[in-house]
Amino acid sequence: MPKTTRTRSRTRIPTPLVSKLYPQSLGYQGMQHFCFFPINGSGMGHLSRCLSYARRLESRAYCSFFTLASAIEYVERMGFAAEYFISPFWSCNSTYHWNTELAVRLGMFLEHMRPSVIVFDGTWPFQGFLSTVKAYRKKGHPLKMVWSKRGLLKKSARVCPVDERLFDMILEPGELDATPGTTILDNGTTRKVTVPPVTLMRDEEILDRSASCQALGLAPDKHHVLFSLGSGNLKDVNSLGQRLVRAFQEKGFSPVWACPPISVHDIELPKDVRAISVYPLVQYLRAFDILVGAAGYNTCCEIVQTGTPSLLLPNTLLADDQTKRANLIANYAPVVVNPCETDEDMARALDEVTGLLRGKICFPKAPMNGAELGAEALLNLTCPQEGGEEA
Repeated sequence: MPKTTRTRSRTRIPTPLVSKLYPQSLGYQGMQHFCFFPINGSGMGHLSRCLSYARRLESRAYCSFFTLASAIEYVERMGFAAEYFISPFWSCNSTYHWNTELAVRLGMFLEHMRPSVIVFDGTWPFQGFLSTVKAYRKKGHPLKMVWSKRGLLKKSARVCPVDERLFDMILEPGELDATPGTTILDNGTTRKVTVPPVTLMRDEEILDRSASCQALGLAPDKHHVLFSLGSGNLKDVNSLGQRLVRAFQEKGFSPVWACPPISVHDIELPKDVRAISVYPLVQYLRAFDILVGAAGYNTCCEIVQTGTPSLLLPNTLLADDQTKRANLIANYAPVVVNPCETDEDMARALDEVTGLLRGKICFPKAPMNGAELGAEALLNLTCPQEGGEEA
């Protein structure tokens, strides 16, 4: 067995830090202010989705973040003010005391920042969040409340008891087969807006093969395979990852392992495996001939956006139905879906995914403008006459 090394030494792409800014210290008077509240999930999906909307709004509104995601530095590097509050999954407090502390901190944030709209992105709105918004509104502040609520949950997933009608809008980032549109819930006021897949980067911001290889320090004349199997915070990806690394090396590929910024576990890798930690990863995805990843929402959207041949290993431990999502995007991108649980499965999967490189397959073009339409829907919530058409 080859010697292994921990992935503490990682290639990081530097981006300029922007100081924390507050609207009253700048010329933002008269502009709408959107506060995004992403939870800290098992990956970067909630944070990335909020950043997707904020980046489309930033020329027309002020955007800030109150986030449970520990990767707050990436929010600030993109130029947005951000406040961090520890996730309940990392806190030693009881649920009651954590929600109480959340209510205090979020209440202070709202009083200081005075947003027009607060957008919660997560599967389960916290009681501390809901009670704080209610108390803030009682003081006469006209704060709109939005729930960015991703669908495609398993049938076995727990049903969230929070009433959608408490919100002014339910913003649903759609899957590839979603039907965009707007409906009104039975309370007559809450809008439910479904948009196409949401992506963080615009197409023109994604680097080509040459530029992305140069940025990452990779040889453009070699075959590179990127492993992006998630943070490992909920599922151990070490053993499976090492088996896949060896299998691709035997086929002549140079493996690169993506270490998510929020990962709390070190992955042991062979010495000849490169480890990188970059965000957003999609900006450099064209440096790689093949992507090996889980079937999270963001990963699947980015595979379709870049057309990267991929081997998807759905994570069955999560609430969202990654198996269904992976099979869905195989209709729109060069994808092989296989959990690689046995040596036979892995050998077949590698033959199939490397076979995708030998010929170009035409796929139907999917609408990927969910971030733009979501931003318009948010503007419509505050300025219907200025926000343009609804999604």
